[in-house]
Amino acid sequence: MAPGGPGIDRRRALRLLGLGLVSTTTVPWLASCSSDDGSSGPATTATEGRDTTAPPRSTTTAPPGGASLGPLGEPDANGLRLPEGFTSRVVARSNEEIAGTGFTWHGNPDGGACFAQDDEGWIYVSNSEQGDGGVGMLRFDAEGEITAAARICQGTAINCAGGATPWETWLSCEEFAGGQVWECDPLGRTPAEVRPALGVFKHEAVAVDPAAEVLYLSEDEPDGAFYRFVPAPWPSLDAGRLEVLAGPEGDRRWAEVPDPSAAQEPTRNQVPDVVRFAGGEGLAHHAGTTYLSTKGDNRIWACDGTDVEIVYDAATTEAMDEDGSGPVLTGVDNVTVDAGGDRYVAEDGGNMDIVRLGPDGLIEKILQLPGVEESEITGPAFSPDGTRLYFSSQRNPGVTYEVSGPFPHASPT
Repeated sequence: MAPGGPGIDRRRALRLLGLGLVSTTTVPWLASCSSDDGSSGPATTATEGRDTTAPPRSTTTAPPGGASLGPLGEPDANGLRLPEGFTSRVVARSNEEIAGTGFTWHGNPDGGACFAQDDEGWIYVSNSEQGDGGVGMLRFDAEGEITAAARICQGTAINCAGGATPWETWLSCEEFAGGQVWECDPLGRTPAEVRPALGVFKHEAVAVDPAAEVLYLSEDEPDGAFYRFVPAPWPSLDAGRLEVLAGPEGDRRWAEVPDPSAAQEPTRNQVPDVVRFAGGEGLAHHAGTTYLSTKGDNRIWACDGTDVEIVYDAATTEAMDEDGSGPVLTGVDNVTVDAGGDRYVAEDGGNMDIVRLGPDGLIEKILQLPGVEESEITGPAFSPDGTRLYFSSQRNPGVTYEVSGPFPHASPT
């Protein structure tokens, strides 16, 4: 499948950019995306054979946006706690047929994204983080009714998160040591294709910066690297340069990975002074900034070129949960960004929340799924007009939801 090219529809590409080029995350433990060993701590660089702590400086800067959505109410008929004015519905259940389609929804739904269609409908794609992996899709008409469902990628394993591209394909990431990235047509018209140039490692998520013409990739390892891929030529993913963030704080650089195939040594260990991240998870890009979540230290990072800063840290936040038991956001995982730049972070564990990091340092829950054990929230993605948010509870059982309401940067037609 040849991505993009001169014939890209600029209007539709910009509309996808407005969605924040979702990656959602998440990133198996129980075939899931939790921390492998619970490791935590700041990013480090290896210098002269030893690790030296080098955490980037923190910031409380947040993009402009709307006001608080208000407190969460009692659980609705679908078990979700939502702010006033919001409603929910179940759109798919794992291992059950989706009405009228003849298609059975996959188990362990994970990373997802939405894609606008010419008839004013849209598609929601969702990875399966089962051992046999793959990707499924739901096709919605302009009124939001499901008209089709299908598998758009198969023959893969442990598909965790990924990311949407401006040329309207889905990059699905395999989360195991020999994992690769697969480029998928959301409609399933052509078979998914593996993109070896993006490296062989425990892939988590991808985010595309179309202005800089690069892709960012996260790695779900306790000592993982943060990667950048420079296509040659843009936007083909057949060839290019895979790089890692390296160097001491204040002198960061993007260093080329000598062997992206990892034939002799893991990609994260091929550059001596690579910057380490404690379990890279979700990625999302908006207006020149790429956001990364790291589960080992419960942080959200903002990357602009080689400048990487902490924008949320559970260890230092003053935003506490309703009962005062701990930070409002923990178990950081999948990330998406709305059209106005507000970041929405799904929790792996935590309190089964999606938390909004909004304007002027605003941190608030926008939904919660209480009473579900040993699961995680995955695949947050907004519909093209921003009025509907899709996501899943991955296990016990796997359920994919839609929440509708007055989101701050929605633009209903």
